[in-house]
Amino acid sequence: MLTLTYEYKLDPTTEQASIFDNWLETCRKVYNYALRERKDWVNSRKSAINACSIKQEYILPADEPRPTYARQCKALAAAKKVMPNLCIPHTHVLQQALRQLEAAFVAMWERGHGISTFQEADVALFVYPQLNQNPVRGSMIRLPKIGLVKMRLSRPIPDGFELKQIRIVKRASGFYAMLCLQSEEIIPELLPSGHPVGIDLGLSHFLATSDGELVARPRFF
Repeated sequence: MLTLTYEYKLDPTTEQASIFDNWLETCRKVYNYALRERKDWVNSRKSAINACSIKQEYILPADEPRPTYARQCKALAAAKKVMPNLCIPHTHVLQQALRQLEAAFVAMWERGHGISTFQEADVALFVYPQLNQNPVRGSMIRLPKIGLVKMRLSRPIPDGFELKQIRIVKRASGFYAMLCLQSEEIIPELLPSGHPVGIDLGLSHFLATSDGELVARPRFF
């Protein structure tokens, strides 16, 4: 399987740019709230059974289940009933923020990575994790719940590739769409052939090979 990521500049309208900003901020708040919930649960399990800190302690029931992706998605659905602003972004976009947090914690537990940090306001990225059909329409791209957005198709999408994911990124120069493309074509492995040669870069000579050949340093004056 071959995976490519193509980046295209977007030219959204003023209204669409406002929607992008709103979604980015909502995703950041959802991510940070879920992270705070997970950190509180982890910290509550660090205290001793028969003692607690004099200054402060995380008080959570002993049978409080660990916040997982599934539990936090369920809590997100319940929160939408009392916080209408959570209903504005696409559901999959908010769920993807929780999925990224879950992946970060799995990496922490299984591979010893550091604990996640809270996202600052300059973190400007949200993801459409899956698409039902190709959203590219000439020089436009159709984004769910946003509509057609003008896109500078600086290079054509290669044949045989299927669009799997879209990442919308905000930078100082504007908004960009990063298209994740996949092809089922299998790339054959390159088998070693010919005579292998080791190369070592040096000071007195530009390089020396394992066959004893010395290449002089190039002089441009």
